Amino acid sequence: MLLLLPIMIGLWFGKRFRVYDFIATVIILIITFFGGNMSQGISLIFYVLYEMLLVFTYLSYRKKHNNFWIFTSYVVLAIIPLVFVKLDPLLKNQTISLFAFLGISYLTFKAVEIIMEIRDGVIKDIKPYEFVRFLLFFPTISSGPIDRFRRFQKDVMNVPSRDEYVELLHSGVNRLMQGLLYKFIIGYFFGTLLLPKVQILTLSYKGQTPLGLSWALVAYMYVYSMYLFFDFAGYSLFAVAISNFMGVKTPMNFRAPFKSHNIKDFWNRWHITLSFWFRDFIYMRLMFTVIKHKWLKNRVTIANVGYITLFLIMGFWHGETWYYIVYGIFHACAMITNDAWLRYKKKHRKQIPSNKFTEAFAIFLTFNVVCFSFMIFSGILDKLWFV
Repeated sequence: MLLLLPIMIGLWFGKRFRVYDFIATVIILIITFFGGNMSQGISLIFYVLYEMLLVFTYLSYRKKHNNFWIFTSYVVLAIIPLVFVKLDPLLKNQTISLFAFLGISYLTFKAVEIIMEIRDGVIKDIKPYEFVRFLLFFPTISSGPIDRFRRFQKDVMNVPSRDEYVELLHSGVNRLMQGLLYKFIIGYFFGTLLLPKVQILTLSYKGQTPLGLSWALVAYMYVYSMYLFFDFAGYSLFAVAISNFMGVKTPMNFRAPFKSHNIKDFWNRWHITLSFWFRDFIYMRLMFTVIKHKWLKNRVTIANVGYITLFLIMGFWHGETWYYIVYGIFHACAMITNDAWLRYKKKHRKQIPSNKFTEAFAIFLTFNVVCFSFMIFSGILDKLWFV
C-alpha cells in the first residue's frame, strides 16, 4: 500500500507517474521472485526475454506474411516453457524445474493471446515496454485474472477522471474487504479448521467400506468446494482491488458461480477470464478450423469434439495426474449432456414446466454436479484408492 500511495495520489490529481509505476513494479517483483529462491527470479527474466523474442519476431514476420504453420509454430514455441513445467512432476527432472516460477501459466496465456491477435490483425503494433508492462502487471501475475492486451492497454494509456477514479477507489475498497472476508475468514474456516478434520475422517474409511465410500466423503466434497471457491475468489478479489487502486479495471473472475442454472452457465461464472480465454483461443478456433476444412459435418458432433478437446487440455493444464484428466472429461460430458438437454427442452417447450421450483432444482442440481467434480479435482479419491 505504501508503494501504491504515490500512484493513487497521482491518479487523484489526473496524472500517471509511469516511471514510478515501473519502479514500484520492479520492487514488488524483486520481493516476490528474489526474496527467497533466486532461481524463480532468474527463470522469470529468461522467460520474459524468450517470449519477447517470439512476439517481436512474429510481429515482424506477420507484417509481410501470414502462413498458418508459421503461426502455429510460434504458438507452440510460446507454450513450451509451460509444458516443461507441467511435465516436471511426471518426469522428476531437475533441469526442467529450472523453468518454473510463480505465475508462469498466466504469463503464457497472455503471450499466446498476443501472438494470436497479431495473427488476426487485431494487434498491429506493440512496443517492448508495453509487452513487458502487460505481462508483468504485478496484481495479477501469480493467479490472474487473465486480462486482454487491448483492454489493459486502453486503461493504462488513459487517466480516469476524478469521478471515475473515486468510483474505482470505492470498488477497490469493497473488493479488498470482500477478499479479506473470503480468503482469511470463510476460506480459513473451511480450508484450515474444517477440511483437515473431514479429510482424516474420510480416509479413516479406507479399506473399511467398498472403495472407501462414506458420508464423510460427501461432507469432504462440500467442504472442499467451499474452500476452493472462497480461497481462490479471495485472491482474485485482491488482484482486482489493487488494479482498481492503480486505475486499471481488471475483469472480475467470479460471478456467484454457485447460483448457476446449468453447467454452461457455471463456466460463464467460474474463473471467468480463464474459461473465456479457453473458449476464445482454443474452442472457437478449433470449431472454425473443423468447419472450414469440413473434417466433420454434423454441428452437434463438432461441438462435442470441441468440448472434449477443450476440457482435456484444461485437465492436463492442471497437471498430469489421473484425477485432473478425469475432472476435465467429467466437465466435457456435463457440457455435452447439458447441450443435449437444452436441445430437447427447446423441442418440447410446451411439455416441460418452467417455474421457480424448476429453477431452484436446476441450481441445486448444477451445484451438486460442480461439487462432485471438485471432489474428483481435489485428489481425495487418489488417496482413498491408490496411495
